Amino acid sequence: MNKPWRSGIIFTAINFLTGLGNLAFQIVLGHHLKAQGQYSQANSAINGLMPMLSLVPLVAVFTVTHYIAHFKAIGDSGRLQGLLAGCRRFLFHVTLIGSALAVAAIKPLSIFFHYSLGLMLATLLFTLVGLWTSLATALCQGLAWFYRLALLGFLAMLLRVSFGWLITLHWPSPQTAVLASTFGLLAYVLLLAWRREIAVKAEPVSPWNHEFILYLVVSTAVVVGQYCFMNSDLMVMQRYFTAADGDAYVGAERLAVSLPITVAPLLTVLFTHRSSGHTSRALREQLELVGLYTFGLTCGAVCLLFLRTFCLKLIFGGHVPPAAAAMIKPLALTMVFVGLLQAISTWALASRWSKVAVTFGILGLIYWIVILTAGRTPASLLRAMPIASAIALLILAVVWFYTLKRHSKIAQPV
Repeated sequence: MNKPWRSGIIFTAINFLTGLGNLAFQIVLGHHLKAQGQYSQANSAINGLMPMLSLVPLVAVFTVTHYIAHFKAIGDSGRLQGLLAGCRRFLFHVTLIGSALAVAAIKPLSIFFHYSLGLMLATLLFTLVGLWTSLATALCQGLAWFYRLALLGFLAMLLRVSFGWLITLHWPSPQTAVLASTFGLLAYVLLLAWRREIAVKAEPVSPWNHEFILYLVVSTAVVVGQYCFMNSDLMVMQRYFTAADGDAYVGAERLAVSLPITVAPLLTVLFTHRSSGHTSRALREQLELVGLYTFGLTCGAVCLLFLRTFCLKLIFGGHVPPAAAAMIKPLALTMVFVGLLQAISTWALASRWSKVAVTFGILGLIYWIVILTAGRTPASLLRAMPIASAIALLILAVVWFYTLKRHSKIAQPV
């Protein structure tokens, strides 16, 4: 494998362009969805409800990615080919199960979080299409096809922005915004161009064994934790806030959450690289990635604080909600803490450090309970989030440092 930081920088640079395109999509929504509550409802459906409904396949993606990367790194082509054949069938079945669960859960979730019937159906369609793109994500990450994965994301962004501008211009509503995001996922059809590289002639190998099942459980804890820290506040907003407060909050939240999203490709590279090896040299390279990630996250937060008014004007034009600018600071601080939590959880999952990963999942659930209980107004939510995320980071960092120190001289994961 090439130097991980080099792949990480190139991958991040491409995804930075994609991020600018996603900002353009927010600008389109901010300018076209002018009725109070439309902007916040569209974003809570796309970035809150849909990820919640996609948790099951995402767990499988982490697990399959880890084992593909591991067998590829040790040069075990026979087990790799067999795993590819077997896991394609496994991912297919998991996606079917995830789709069925999404259909069953969409109605009660929509009632609890106050979504309309039209928005509920549009989100369900988005979820079902999005679940199948998990197949592409797992294969690309596991085979270290970072540039191809970046290309798919970039093309999806282009389709989303262009179609989103057109459809919300003529039919401005949260439903059409969700449909635009669904349309963007069609970019993953490009994976068919690489089907010969993915196709294998080996006999399918069932991935189900004790080690795989254990890793699946640990992956579940990490995926749930990441959702709680990154997305659950949008669901709190959707349940409690007024339309005006919701629009102001989501405008600030989308800018703040772009901080960990922009540098997230470094964690994708870290996960694959850490899954591949645990030697002393690999450890140094992986720590370089973490340092680069932390540096990018911090610099992004500083830049956002200085440019917050300008960025909000880009999204909303001349009708910037007055409270939005004041929300940026606590949200940016929270997202720095959350970004560092994600880095530790990614490291732990790739290392198969079960205790660290499970601790992260538990902390995520506690975090969501705290903000769901305390965050009934924007002011109370913005007070609770930085404090709760900082405490969670402190606890997880202590557990991670202790585990890292204990295993730093061990070549194989526990």
